Amino acid sequence: MEQPLYTSVKVNNEIELCEVSNPDCKHLIEKALLSQRISYYIRWPKNSIFRRNKNTCIICVNDNSKEMAEDIVRSICDEMGYPVKFLMRRSQNQYL
Repeated sequence: MEQPLYTSVKVNNEIELCEVSNPDCKHLIEKALLSQRISYYIRWPKNSIFRRNKNTCIICVNDNSKEMAEDIVRSICDEMGYPVKFLMRRSQNQYL
């Protein structure tokens, strides 16, 4: 019996790729990820005493796209001089 294609797809394996504070940088990264057909989502951490920048967001991607997404982010941030903090950790999904 043949298995459907979707049974081989891994789920719930998102990673927090990087943390970005500049809205222009975030926009460029989103545009580049979309153009390369890389699925992503943006997580907005809660503000705290240690995290005061309201623009700071975390870009999360599927673990299977990690290397390509990292190359894209590095090239954008290096070329434009935007600061970026790579996290590369398993995403803490609140909905599970």
